[in-house]
Amino acid sequence: MHINTYLYTYFFGKYVGQDKFGNSYYRSKINGKSKKEKRWVLYKGVIEASKIPPAWHRWIHHTTDKLPTETSSEDRYIWQKRHQANFTGTDYAYKPVKTSYKKHIENNKSYEAWQPNHDE
Repeated sequence: MHINTYLYTYFFGKYVGQDKFGNSYYRSKINGKSKKEKRWVLYKGVIEASKIPPAWHRWIHHTTDKLPTETSSEDRYIWQKRHQANFTGTDYAYKPVKTSYKKHIENNKSYEAWQPNHDE
């Protein structure tokens, strides 16, 4: 995290809560110049935007003014899965089984590739 973010948070931020991942949420102290308060998050550990739970996401994007609580179970449905980190671009990223078009053609003997007719 950049030192300017910490300084801005220290001077202008008001702590409002923390989520289950340890991320801390802040809002700007109200002053006469700003019409809309600023809201931001200080991530714990790796800065990963997908680590923000849905209830906090709604709050930070001004969809709701209601602060989420840890005991709130409105975001846990039976069909919801637990959060997984985004591994795109890492060694842990999903890689499908390697199959090439050429292998597919070799395995499928009934296929005959189209060849253009140059006689005409």
